[in-house]
Amino acid sequence: MTRHIAFERLHNFRDVGGYRGESGRPVRRGRLYRSDSLGKLRGEDWDRFQALGIGTVIDLRYDWEIAAKGRVPEAPGLRYHHLSIEHRPYDQAALGPEVETGRFLADRYAEVAHDGVVELRRALEVIAAEDSGPVVFHCASGKDRTGLLAALVLSLLGVVEDDIVADFALTGLATERLLADWRADHAGQEPVWPGYGRAPADVMRFFLADLAATHGSVHAYATEFLGASKELVEALRGNLLEPTG
Repeated sequence: MTRHIAFERLHNFRDVGGYRGESGRPVRRGRLYRSDSLGKLRGEDWDRFQALGIGTVIDLRYDWEIAAKGRVPEAPGLRYHHLSIEHRPYDQAALGPEVETGRFLADRYAEVAHDGVVELRRALEVIAAEDSGPVVFHCASGKDRTGLLAALVLSLLGVVEDDIVADFALTGLATERLLADWRADHAGQEPVWPGYGRAPADVMRFFLADLAATHGSVHAYATEFLGASKELVEALRGNLLEPTG
């Protein structure tokens, strides 16, 4: 199953649907998308984006990232939510080569999961809302903050861990293009960190295991720590899972 949707300037735009969720019900196709920065949309890419009928955009980046790189263009009927879930910025490209990718990024994801409670809960509410229409959420590369939110949503939909990890690792198909974007912004330079732009599966496995170890399960993290009510989880499933029968 091909998940990436081809754009000229977007490198990591893909459909989150198709995985098996609670009671074997598939996640609906064409309802939820994840992406790298939509500030790159223009020209034919913008036409392709509009053709998807997306009704809501959730931007997970910092204010300063939006100021520097722009946001999704405004359009009639397109709702925009800015929910910066990460509260402790760091420069991945400048990390030393001794930094181990899996453990380091999993620890950063844990910080986001515990710092960004208000924003993450709000993101779930937006995604679960019946009137949101198809939703796309994104950060800069569509890997870390986006990957965390995707994992949380898929977990609450009942998708098994192996599929959640596989969804995360699909960013690897976009790594070289994401690196090309970085090089274009930093003429003559290379990222110091070999892990930049990469999405090895152990990052997500470590993160999910850490959440389970701390909170009992990913579901318990969402409901007890994040404050996602039973009604919210049911609405999320009702909106994103295929009906039974």
